[in-house]
Amino acid sequence: MTTSGAAGPIDLPRPTEPTDPAPAERADGGDTHVTLSLAPTPAVPIDLPTTAATAIDASASAPDIVFDVTDFAAYYGNFRAVRDIQMRIAKNRITAFIGPSGCGKSTLLRCFNRMNDLIPGTRVSGSIMFHGQDLYGPDVDAVAVRKRIGMVFQKPNPFPKSIYDNVAYGPRINGAKGNLDDLVEASLRRAAIWDEVKDKLKQPGTALSGGQQQRLCIARAIAVEPDVILMDEPCSALDPVATLRIEELMAELRETYTIVIVTHNMQQAARASDETVFLTMGDDRAGYIVEKGPTIDIFTRPANQLTEDYVSGRFG
Repeated sequence: MTTSGAAGPIDLPRPTEPTDPAPAERADGGDTHVTLSLAPTPAVPIDLPTTAATAIDASASAPDIVFDVTDFAAYYGNFRAVRDIQMRIAKNRITAFIGPSGCGKSTLLRCFNRMNDLIPGTRVSGSIMFHGQDLYGPDVDAVAVRKRIGMVFQKPNPFPKSIYDNVAYGPRINGAKGNLDDLVEASLRRAAIWDEVKDKLKQPGTALSGGQQQRLCIARAIAVEPDVILMDEPCSALDPVATLRIEELMAELRETYTIVIVTHNMQQAARASDETVFLTMGDDRAGYIVEKGPTIDIFTRPANQLTEDYVSGRFG
């Protein structure tokens, strides 16, 4: 897969509403990940390095469409993990990926910010357009992509640093201007954890409870102002109370960000998402989309029998 970092800049159109941060991270194989840092997003559009100084017109995609996926497939070596992916993801919506284990939900999610580039032997075909820009175009720098599309992983993974330094890390290493204290406070407030940690910002982030750690990771993600937040089973390790708090937080963040979440929890998908994508796998073990639509339709009047069987618990 190609990542480049060459000559002229490409200006990706940014959303009209204010957006917020997310540090990038890395996958180290399957579904276990190690954090990557994300660079901060200034108040002006971020430039993606390219080999040609070609400006991208903001009108290239519909204003309410963030991702437009066409004929997309992802491979690990010779194994095709997902195939024939066609879908659009709308702005300021929560889209849930559901489906049986092994159908490629997490693989597909990680393709949206090119985290799979970090796994040797991976490759893709087709396209994922982000505001009209092909994320897998030969001139696009994958690191720059992750500045705009952040990620929160299945297991809370705070850095072995203070609560303050966890949130300040991404902006600090990328030379953020302005008052860092204000940025940390604003990020923690957006992640609905400020009141719980404001008096212990110098204590280790790892000393927090599991639910608090996950909200700290969300604060760390939004501290670099992404457009999109990807969440890979963010509540799987949390108790019901902490899970509900994360779901409430997602509903609040949707006002500013586009959120895409992978979940095995059918109730969570039904409660928390606006759109649901149901994937399953074929005889070749490659995942594919069976049905996508408004969540209420997927769970109450699905168009496909496979979808009805899955959401009703007949298989999976």
